[in-house]
Amino acid sequence: MNEADEQRLRALQAALAAEHAAVYGYGVVGGRIGAARRRDARAAWDAHRASRDALTRQVRELGGTPVAAAAGYALPFPVPDAAAAVRFAAQLEDRVAGVYADLVRASSGAARREAAGALREAAVRAVRWRGESVAFPGLAERAGAATPSATPPV
Repeated sequence: MNEADEQRLRALQAALAAEHAAVYGYGVVGGRIGAARRRDARAAWDAHRASRDALTRQVRELGGTPVAAAAGYALPFPVPDAAAAVRFAAQLEDRVAGVYADLVRASSGAARREAAGALREAAVRAVRWRGESVAFPGLAERAGAATPSATPPV
């Protein structure tokens, strides 16, 4: 495997890990969100499941072993009600957009277009949850420092 394929495989694995976390996260969102937004949460959950499955296939096509979902994930803040669930859903999409930005950088041709499309979809979902956009979707979360945790963050 050449260096470009290794970089792409690492980016695919990171995107897959983020999709696993998003699927878990939308389980939390779905349990707390109000009835008016439940359909949005279900559509996002379905989209992340489909992306997870597609990324799993791509990792295998490159000869990798797909990263497994964690048994549990640490939530970035308590999600006791619908308002917190909406905030959490927007944050999930921001994080997913960030890993797809990395995948865009590590890909070329059709794979790059596909990754850019996934970044765009996550950014649009984030706007739908938050009600506003950030200047550079997929890059905004890079400004914050990650905090270590014994359980992978969602």
